[in-house]
Amino acid sequence: MTRQRLGVGDALPFFGVDVWNLWDLSWLGPDGRPQTATAEIVVPADSRQIVESKSLKLYLGSLAMTRYDTPEHLAAVLVDDLEAVLDTEIGLKLRPPRQTDGQRTRRMPGECLDGIDVGCDVYDVDPDLLRVDAGEFVREDLYSNLLRSLCPVTGQPDLAGVLISYAGARIERESLLRYVVSYRRHADYHEACVERMFMDILERCRPEGLSVYARYQRRGGIDINPFRSNFERPPKNLRLWRQ
Repeated sequence: MTRQRLGVGDALPFFGVDVWNLWDLSWLGPDGRPQTATAEIVVPADSRQIVESKSLKLYLGSLAMTRYDTPEHLAAVLVDDLEAVLDTEIGLKLRPPRQTDGQRTRRMPGECLDGIDVGCDVYDVDPDLLRVDAGEFVREDLYSNLLRSLCPVTGQPDLAGVLISYAGARIERESLLRYVVSYRRHADYHEACVERMFMDILERCRPEGLSVYARYQRRGGIDINPFRSNFERPPKNLRLWRQ
């Protein structure tokens, strides 16, 4: 339904993935001793279904008292169950604590918009805010840590950093920052917010190439990071400062 509202049909104007990081994964080993790990799950953007994060949290919690012979056994169960729901193949990496313990936080590439001195007074999504300089062609990466949307189920805030990479007429930085801020009261899923952002920028700014990549703060032990593009491969699974 969300893609229909955006005018997106079966032939998607983008490709990409949703990267889920699971931080609270716990189960029992064959001797009943609790085991723990983190997991990275990669869901292709052309999946016809998404999993609502609260239901995923409840599903993962249901594994806590279940015994698995090996971590690989658990991973196989996760893949089977999620692929059945999503109706697509997914990627999964299960990481023991020693592989996660020393993981460093990173920053997004490119120029941060957040220091721009511009007034913001629009807090409902408005693509009319976007402006371009048609006389200048650039290839650049711009990011902001000010993206905020609302969960459509609970109304709770979802905070994120968002990276816009493009090649085309130069997008006015002030207008792009105001547009990002305009999601502040918008209620929708992470994936839908990123796809709407991609479509709005594509239609209003007409870049030759465009990528939108959001890194959402974890909620319920899960962070979801959608990437949509028509010219770049998916970036690395970078962990930002508030993830």
